[in-house]
Amino acid sequence: MKLKKWQRWLRDLLIFAVIMLGIQWWQARNLPQQVTAPELSGISLSGQPMALSDWHGQPVLVHFWATWCPICRMEEDSIDSIAEDYPVIAVATSSGTPTEIATYLLQQGVDFPVMLDRSGELAQRWNAHGVPASFVINSNGEISYATMGYSTQLRLRWHLYLAE
Repeated sequence: MKLKKWQRWLRDLLIFAVIMLGIQWWQARNLPQQVTAPELSGISLSGQPMALSDWHGQPVLVHFWATWCPICRMEEDSIDSIAEDYPVIAVATSSGTPTEIATYLLQQGVDFPVMLDRSGELAQRWNAHGVPASFVINSNGEISYATMGYSTQLRLRWHLYLAE
């Protein structure tokens, strides 16, 4: 029996979604969850000290990204919107000089706070072996959700809400 055009399209879309979810699960399988978050502190792009401990008692989104990452670009507006409602530490991993990153953010029109990780040391400490990688830290300082790859704003907001 031959499938109608819309049925073939729907079948292909479902297969694609299952493959993408499988890839995302595979990439995130070794990310830490339900453990105390590693220390995260440094200097923001604006020159101010930043530390995860500054927001103890609140849910925080820690987001590892890079200027050269196309998937990270797709998430930028979502991270920027989340930063209006929740504390966000966006860690620019291996993305160039502070001036290059500031120029990039200005061109993209996003305003979330950025911490520099030029060597990738912070990403290694957090076991973020690729970008984008997002970690939701609950009010007890534990990683309550971790994912690698594209995440929707709704998914991240949901996990931040649950982390309160």
